Amino acid sequence: MTIEAKRTPEERFSGLKDWDYTPRYIDDLPGYEGLRMHYVDEGPQDAPVFLCLHGEPSWAYLYRKMMPVFLDAGCRVVAPDFFGFGRSDKPVKDADYTFHFHRNSLKAFFERMDLKDVCLVCQDWGGLLGLTIPMDYPDRFTRLLIMNTGLGLGRPAGPGFDAWRDYVANNPEFNVGDLMKRATPILDDDEVAAYQAPFPDASYLAGVRRFPQLVQTDPDMEGVDTGLAAAKFWSEDWSGESFMAIGMQDPVLGPPAMRAMQKLIRNCPSPMEIADGGHFVQEWGEPIATAALERFGL
Repeated sequence: MTIEAKRTPEERFSGLKDWDYTPRYIDDLPGYEGLRMHYVDEGPQDAPVFLCLHGEPSWAYLYRKMMPVFLDAGCRVVAPDFFGFGRSDKPVKDADYTFHFHRNSLKAFFERMDLKDVCLVCQDWGGLLGLTIPMDYPDRFTRLLIMNTGLGLGRPAGPGFDAWRDYVANNPEFNVGDLMKRATPILDDDEVAAYQAPFPDASYLAGVRRFPQLVQTDPDMEGVDTGLAAAKFWSEDWSGESFMAIGMQDPVLGPPAMRAMQKLIRNCPSPMEIADGGHFVQEWGEPIATAALERFGL
């Protein structure tokens, strides 16, 4: 079945601040033929991998302050854009966006890249999706760097998330750059423009509209079984190293949610607290990346 999608013009991404990485593309992932996925792949191919997964409504650009730290340590960085975000193609129909549509695309990407000795680096939807992947490839993942995220377990996410979900539902053409600026006041105009770049107009925003509706806040929602299986993996079977950082100013996935995740993840040490950091804590990411590398001995 062909999925109708839009492709953001390449010129929208020219000259982005602190972002000179070569864009790479895959357009024949099994089950997603014809949809083009963008990713960054930098560093030695045989080095430990930092797989950096963004969330809503950001893209791989979110990791621009962490990637140089990993690369300077001699590691490899792989950072894809989910379909509907960044430089990846954007299906235009809201109904095309489901939890397993995204999870299966991420698995297909992971298998195509044949990644080994992987540190999962995740935040927001990068965790909702990404935290469900290692249980399927337990021998491939050796480390976890987790920030301001959670698993979809079919439970209410609280009034902060409810307000966010309602806002998106009632403002379907909202400006992504403006939203990122409100959530992350330290961004300058060039960085705000980079976050807005993937979305020339509202016809590109289906993924942005849909992701809040897909968060599993009810036990009957798609993906709850997957989230519960992942929770069991992290609490009982995970044997790798972990590092957690918390943006303490996050009103939705801040300290309470992350303390719960710390208790869930087997042998997760006390988190690094970023006092001024908000939900998009990667914007304070350089010291986080440095501390994680020290923790991992890399």
